[in-house]
Amino acid sequence: MQKYKLKRGFKPEPERIFQVMQDSFPGEITQNGGRFETSYGAMSRITVWIENKMLYVDTVSDVTVKDDAIILQTNKAYRDFLLNATGYTAKERLKQAKKEVGEE
Repeated sequence: MQKYKLKRGFKPEPERIFQVMQDSFPGEITQNGGRFETSYGAMSRITVWIENKMLYVDTVSDVTVKDDAIILQTNKAYRDFLLNATGYTAKERLKQAKKEVGEE
């Protein structure tokens, strides 16, 4: 499970996160107690929720997928989802993660 800060202006609203998920991961998205769940490409389960103004994402990889094209497409869709949901690029998220680990 990963948690991500939201950039200023990116509201921690479940409706917005649901819309970003629909845009990034076409398919059925179920809602269960404030958590959104779907599967896409090489990920058998993606669970997303908002807690304390932070975005939490829990993923489970589908180890049966061996096609590199599907794996790369899944990775791109996931990165795009995080960018659109948090407002931070992969480089900025990495910088924040390193900073958080250094503080503990």
